[in-house]
Amino acid sequence: MTLFLENARLVDPEAGEERNGNLIVHEGVIAAIGAAGPPADARIIDCRGMALAPGIVDLGVKVGEPGERHRESFRSAGLAAAAGGVTTIIARPDTHPAIDSPETLEFVTRRAAEASPVRIRHMAALTRGREGREMVEIGFLRDAGAVAFSDCDHVVRDTKVLGRCMTYARSLGALIIGHPQDPGLSLGAAVTSGKFASLRGLPGVSPMAERMGFDRDMALVEMTGVAYHADQITCARTLPALERAKKNGLDVTAGVSIHHLTLNEYDVGDYRTFFKLTPPLRSEDDRLAVVEAVAAGLIDIICSMHTPQDEESKRLPFEEAAAGAVALETFLPAAMRLYHAGAMTLPQLFRAMSLNPARRLGLDGGRLAEGAPADLVLFDPDAPFVLDRFKLRSKSKNTPFDEARMQGRIIATFVGGTQVFGETA
Repeated sequence: MTLFLENARLVDPEAGEERNGNLIVHEGVIAAIGAAGPPADARIIDCRGMALAPGIVDLGVKVGEPGERHRESFRSAGLAAAAGGVTTIIARPDTHPAIDSPETLEFVTRRAAEASPVRIRHMAALTRGREGREMVEIGFLRDAGAVAFSDCDHVVRDTKVLGRCMTYARSLGALIIGHPQDPGLSLGAAVTSGKFASLRGLPGVSPMAERMGFDRDMALVEMTGVAYHADQITCARTLPALERAKKNGLDVTAGVSIHHLTLNEYDVGDYRTFFKLTPPLRSEDDRLAVVEAVAAGLIDIICSMHTPQDEESKRLPFEEAAAGAVALETFLPAAMRLYHAGAMTLPQLFRAMSLNPARRLGLDGGRLAEGAPADLVLFDPDAPFVLDRFKLRSKSKNTPFDEARMQGRIIATFVGGTQVFGETA
């Protein structure tokens, strides 16, 4: 089918600009931009001046299959992603069992293709069982489709093991995704240390734990030459080290979750467990510094860090409650907080949410250009609404934005030119 999307506000993260125009989709790819009129037999969609951007490429989504399907399935995650303008999910390997063998990877790849309306690619674990002792078969897993390797928030404590993993990954051209955090300092922490943590009587972790973990990883990256992505940089003290690593020519990129860009440690309030995250929410000074780093391009990628947890794991004392929040459907509306605050333009946001993650993983999406996949999101950045967590399509409802006033309504989502969300989907 040929689509003609007219009267659109085109958001181009590659060019870093917005412009009004039309767009033609043919056989699943963008065939033309700025065309004067529709081709014969094209389906015409009037965008009514709404924003049309590349679909979000969400790097770091937890899906419950296998082992925790009651929290999130490929079907529910795919529906939530489509409703949130996410056209490509990069699924994490922190499942039960972990995705640490070609057989497990092939199983989840097949299940995702059968169940999800959006694209799903998979990371694989870096060590067997994410236990930090024995390296996985990186070559076989890469051949089976793994786009990156990570133990997620199970930091590899043994520096020699991590160094061997990096050396082998470098020889194969594989990307390693690390979680910069000193595991000893972080153990048992529920919030960021400081006056707020003391007043609440909660165990805290110093922001220096992130800096120390990042410094160790950078030393190993320098030693091995591996391609490395830091999944979350959330503290101002880590930013100079990240800047030095890039200036020194290391193959390093960094990301941050949308929650750490839009919330701070005080949002925990009276022990609200939906705000318990990994790493914990930081100070307002840290938040502002990280927002500036994303706008400047020092931090490359914004992700949802979607982590579904069931009610039982959140209805516990704050120290004992599970960490994480769902974010596939709230990702884009939360990002609009940064846009409406004047912190970032729409092209800057979609550079970090779409273009950069696609480039880092070697994917062809994230672009608004002729020949690119027609993975698109049409949205109204100004439309207000009050979020009701029980209306989310995710199986789990653990969002920190419940009952929050938000802006940014997704009108339609397209994957390969097929509409997967919207009134006529």
